[in-house]
Amino acid sequence: MITITNLAMSYGGQVLFTDCNLQLDKGKRYGIVGANGSGKSTLLRILSKEEPPQEGDVTRPKTSRMGVLEQDHFAYEDIRILDVVMMGNPVLWDAIQGKEAMFNGGPDAWDDDKYAEMEDIILQFDGYSLESRAAQILEGLGIATEKHDQPLRSLSGGYKLRALLAKTLAADPDILLLDEPTNHLDILAIRWLENFLVDFSGCTAVISHDLRFLDSVATHIIDVDYQAVTLYKGNYTAFEKSKVEERERREGEIGKREKEIAEHKAFITRFKAKASKARQANSRQKRMEKIVIDTLPTSSRRHPRFVFKQRRQSGRHVLKTKGISKAYGDLQVLRNVSFEIERGERVAVVGANGVGKSTLLKILVNALEADAGTFEWGHEVHLGYFPQDHHEALGDPKQTVHESMWEAVPEDGLGQVLARLASVLFDKDDSAKRVENLSGGEAARLLFSRISSSEPTVMILDEPTNHLDIEGLRALAGALNKYPGTLIFVSHDRWFVDKLATRILEITPHGLNDFSGTWSEYLAQGEDHLDAEAVVAKERREAREAKNKRKRKGK
Repeated sequence: MITITNLAMSYGGQVLFTDCNLQLDKGKRYGIVGANGSGKSTLLRILSKEEPPQEGDVTRPKTSRMGVLEQDHFAYEDIRILDVVMMGNPVLWDAIQGKEAMFNGGPDAWDDDKYAEMEDIILQFDGYSLESRAAQILEGLGIATEKHDQPLRSLSGGYKLRALLAKTLAADPDILLLDEPTNHLDILAIRWLENFLVDFSGCTAVISHDLRFLDSVATHIIDVDYQAVTLYKGNYTAFEKSKVEERERREGEIGKREKEIAEHKAFITRFKAKASKARQANSRQKRMEKIVIDTLPTSSRRHPRFVFKQRRQSGRHVLKTKGISKAYGDLQVLRNVSFEIERGERVAVVGANGVGKSTLLKILVNALEADAGTFEWGHEVHLGYFPQDHHEALGDPKQTVHESMWEAVPEDGLGQVLARLASVLFDKDDSAKRVENLSGGEAARLLFSRISSSEPTVMILDEPTNHLDIEGLRALAGALNKYPGTLIFVSHDRWFVDKLATRILEITPHGLNDFSGTWSEYLAQGEDHLDAEAVVAKERREAREAKNKRKRKGK
């Protein structure tokens, strides 16, 4: 459906990719991966014609319809949410609106030919079921039915972006281009999106750093690295294996050629002065000169080095909470939450969006006051907190990166500060950036470096992976696994939770489920919070039980 020919792109002196040739087909789902700044989003913008390439061409059938995930919700703030979603196919939306205007305009507004034309468009795109499809997609992405008639501005920022994702999906395009669609989704919505994309019959290209999402959805991986764009068959796990094998094969070929050159050089050096061997030496010289050794470009992938230590060991009893409750107006998010945490546990706090996971963490770090209940930290507890909006935790936005780091370690010299920053991928030029100009990933790496310098005995992390690329995600998981202190974290990344958690606290509208064990062990109990169908069935079961309980009380 999309043919890419001899594509090349660079910014300033940085080459993103050259000589890119790809064919993207109907029914295939392409995961686009690469380091932050490698050119993934640029490639997607070129595919959508939002940005022209410096060289090459992108073609697709003239009649094909493309759905591109928007990020700017401000144009729709006062429009009914359901209407925003239905506007995804502008041809169909205009026909529906035109037909409605004709009905409301009286006899003078009626035009038989125009009406017939609009009716043909509505039938062509199955327009009479558009509203129900739009509503189903909104519900799948976690926007409840009672919200659908409200204006878009009634939603929070993350939910506005969900509505824009629904707009893209409801358009029923031939081609879907999605840039980080899971960033503002909870685990239930991610699972729903996976199922939607697997069932989608068109061509999909999606950028994501969610490893489970890529493994579930992708039939192919497009890797943007080594100043090239390379297509691999299979999901992300298959891609990783294939890429390593391909690199090893190329390095092996280079090694063979280098060995051949060395053998020729040794022969020439040894025998060039002997008349009887001069002809052979000359022949070998010519053969050696014909050997071409390709230079393998350097990978754009960079791996931060996170190290988390604790200044000293905390007491055995780290945290005790009793009866914590919190409501926002009429919305009760936490109800009588009680639990205890022991030293060294790695506790994942999970639950559907809006049940109070972030609220609980904010209460525990005194960023928010509970309506009721108490909590008590144990002996020698020193907190390191990573909030979901982590820019707030970096202090003065006008500070440079190295000033922000130095503020956390005032006893360090400049060289030590720069060394700390270098370990999380800030070079000398990067360290001169202002904090307000950092990308989400850069700000996350800086905050982790600041937290590391404080050597906390307890780390509290709220969605720490949201802005990290895959290399950063893996580096963080590895460092946290080695951290000897206590960890309490919220994450919608299933791979990350699976790597770290030794205990699961699931917050539900009906109370707290406390499971001592790993995530895999938790799933084996049959309560898969990350599986949409399982959660929906569980919630329905709990609702029935609560209803029956009320009936019994009434009798």
